[in-house]
Amino acid sequence: MNVFGKLFGNESDKDKKKADFSDVQSGSSSTAPAAQTFNRTYTVVAGDSLSKIAKREYGDASKWHRIFEANRDKIQNPDLIHPGQVLNLPQG
Repeated sequence: MNVFGKLFGNESDKDKKKADFSDVQSGSSSTAPAAQTFNRTYTVVAGDSLSKIAKREYGDASKWHRIFEANRDKIQNPDLIHPGQVLNLPQG
């Protein structure tokens, strides 16, 4: 077959090659973040903030985002947490 035949789709059935998937392995390939593992919870007390909890639990107040993301189902506004709320703490 000549170059023009390939460019304009005039390949015959015998010239077409089938895809070879013989080396494909099963398994998952996801770009979704892995599920977080929670082995601890924390019950909010009066005067707490996410940054105070992060400082106490992780040694770094700036890690409050981790706690917020892990508890999106319970916290709509990271500035408003309430005594008695039980928060999941993601691992270190």
